Amino acid sequence: MSKGFKGFSQPSKDKEFKLYVRKSEVEKLIKEYKKIKKYQKSNIFEIAKLSDQETMIDRLLEEYGIDPEALE
Repeated sequence: MSKGFKGFSQPSKDKEFKLYVRKSEVEKLIKEYKKIKKYQKSNIFEIAKLSDQETMIDRLLEEYGIDPEALE
């Protein structure tokens, strides 16, 4: 493990680990999430979906896919 990387701690006996994330990175993700959700609620998104145009949401789903656990 390199000196600069502190993302994961050593796993304990019960196979759990801790992940350390910077608050600023989490805030960036939340801001991007809110931006996407606002876009999904917009009229522009609805028009694009009705006219079968590819939207930003479609591109994200193609790139990252859908997590099956998120659908449960």
